[in-house]
Amino acid sequence: MEQLNSTLALPATHTHEGFRLRPGNPLPFGASLVPGGVNFSIYSYHATRCALVLFRKGETEPMVEIPIPDEFRIGSVFPIIMFDLDYKNMEYGFRLWGPDDNPAHRFNPDVVLLDPYARIVGGRDIWGEAPNYDNIYQHRARILPPDAFDWGLDRPLETPIEDIVIYEMHVRGFTNHPSSGVQHPGTYQAIIEKIPYLKELGVNAVELMPIFEFDEFENSRINPETGERLLNYWGYSPVAFFAPKIGYAASAGQGGEVNELKTLIKTLHENGIEVILDVVFNHTAEGNEKGPWISFKGVDNETYYILTPEGYYYNFSGTGNTFNCNHPTVRSFIIDCLRYWVAEYHVDGFRFDLASIMTRDVDGTPLPDPPVLRMMAFDPVLGKTKLIAEPWDADGLYHLGSFPAYGRWAEWNGKYRDTVRQFLRGDAGQAEAMAQAIQGSPDLYPGRGPIATINFVTAHDGFTLMDLVSYNVKCNDANLEESGPDENYSWNSGAEGPTDDPAINALRRRRIKNALAILLTSQGVPMVLMGDEIGRSQQGNNNTYCQDTEISWMNWELKEQNADLFQFAQACIAFRLAHPVLRNGHFPRHDDYRKLGCPEITFHGPKAGKPDFSNESRVLAFMLCGRYAKGGLAEDDDIYIATNMHWEDCIFELPKPPGGKRWHIFANTGDEQHSVQPPGSEVLLPDQTKLSLRSYSVAILVGK
Repeated sequence: MEQLNSTLALPATHTHEGFRLRPGNPLPFGASLVPGGVNFSIYSYHATRCALVLFRKGETEPMVEIPIPDEFRIGSVFPIIMFDLDYKNMEYGFRLWGPDDNPAHRFNPDVVLLDPYARIVGGRDIWGEAPNYDNIYQHRARILPPDAFDWGLDRPLETPIEDIVIYEMHVRGFTNHPSSGVQHPGTYQAIIEKIPYLKELGVNAVELMPIFEFDEFENSRINPETGERLLNYWGYSPVAFFAPKIGYAASAGQGGEVNELKTLIKTLHENGIEVILDVVFNHTAEGNEKGPWISFKGVDNETYYILTPEGYYYNFSGTGNTFNCNHPTVRSFIIDCLRYWVAEYHVDGFRFDLASIMTRDVDGTPLPDPPVLRMMAFDPVLGKTKLIAEPWDADGLYHLGSFPAYGRWAEWNGKYRDTVRQFLRGDAGQAEAMAQAIQGSPDLYPGRGPIATINFVTAHDGFTLMDLVSYNVKCNDANLEESGPDENYSWNSGAEGPTDDPAINALRRRRIKNALAILLTSQGVPMVLMGDEIGRSQQGNNNTYCQDTEISWMNWELKEQNADLFQFAQACIAFRLAHPVLRNGHFPRHDDYRKLGCPEITFHGPKAGKPDFSNESRVLAFMLCGRYAKGGLAEDDDIYIATNMHWEDCIFELPKPPGGKRWHIFANTGDEQHSVQPPGSEVLLPDQTKLSLRSYSVAILVGK
């Protein structure tokens, strides 16, 4: 290939210090191989000059700096082709000059800048290895070798969104605990070894917390009591949007991280598991005017960030700066990035952190029809890609239920989370809100259907399920700062933190099962947090963003210690996937509009057909008619679910299933010995007229 490239290479037109070069191609941006050389292209609307800076791999001083001749410039793009480069052993960056009479500009030619379109970024090659801060170029762009990865027939799976069960996980935290037993803990490769576990659990989509290159040493510090270094563990602070996190790879170097991540995605697809990336387009790691120059700030500050009239940074993200998502150049950058991850890595979807920032105009004001969101929704490459919004930002912009949807967007449903949490702890006045939540939140998404709601009780940001039932108050001292929300709608079940009291521990396990049962039988798209299925605790820490410690890692010994929790979660996921009536793309109606023998959904209380939505009610039951599954296109059993979050037991009068069917018990969290049956092996309920349900319990019956 290299000989062929050399043969086909165009002649050089210029030389600089023995290097041959010629005018380059403005597109594609970044560094790309061409016959005999490498094409470099960088955009800056306001820059007046640009120099390409080349390093031998790992060396701190440049081997050459090539001023890009002004005649090479095309529009606002500086393109150049360099010939005869040993690109595999080379790193590159840019210096840019520009006007200094405008506070919006932050050109600094003393700094070597990272290419915004870099596909591979070194500098943090080994996770947690202390960087050399004397190095003038911390985050180092590398050139991606020719793509030799064999995808075979792989492609994004395109599973209908209502049919997925999402497992939110941290790439490093999933396997870094000593109990994981993998060859390379904390890596993409290690997840491959754990795919049998994901298959056993039954989830069919994983949502990976940020894997765009970031700096784990951002704001790092030492805990004086433990000696542990606090790092940017979560990664919600991107350095490079096109480059996978090199420190998550067992085979980093020469693009090994690229192939390792592709192998992970391909193997997950072979096992029927989709891959959703948690992405951050609301800010970057450069912070405010006191932050570092890494890339965008020195390339074209006024273009890439939302600035005040005085040239300071609007901080709608809460992290120092705000990405200027609806600037024409920046929205093209975002679309290019998303297309790249879909086309080159075959990802199935994206979850957008603080997505309401993407609705802001270039001056920060909210837009009713944001161009960048419309472009994503109708982009041809992203046409089948799942788009999930966290529909708020850090400055009070709250779009829950009103995020611009264009028929494509789903939302993290924070109201579902809060309603279920309050109902689970026995708060008054939640029964009617719960009725909305289990239907897919028609009060929030009229006209959009339950496919618009991503239902969750816990996520990376907040308590785990075990901590939700074990702590009244957050315990974030290990963070060495005041952080994390104070209102968690949690209840410790009778004691704060770990306890030896068997009654309290039994109640906690029951309440975890209640949460899983409700989540996995609600209309909408359920999301389970990594480790909730085995009782993972974060010791009461509800903001573990800086904890690359056992506080955050998955302890695999818990699978055996809490086998009943795992079996319950496993059975509930299998039950959901076995019953299409739980996965409708439309809101259930309250009448028998197709004359099938029963309404699509009916609500009940202790008396059949009489739901109790009073303020003091802490019980709710409902029945789904299986003949309405998938709008009547699928045949299913009838399902009856009773929830009792009162401190006293409750007897529910049962409605009669139509067609002579009889009720069978799938799950009863109040029965500690037999809380769940394998789907299809449900046990006949002895008394078909009533169900006695223990306090703080959920029962799921199947009519067949």
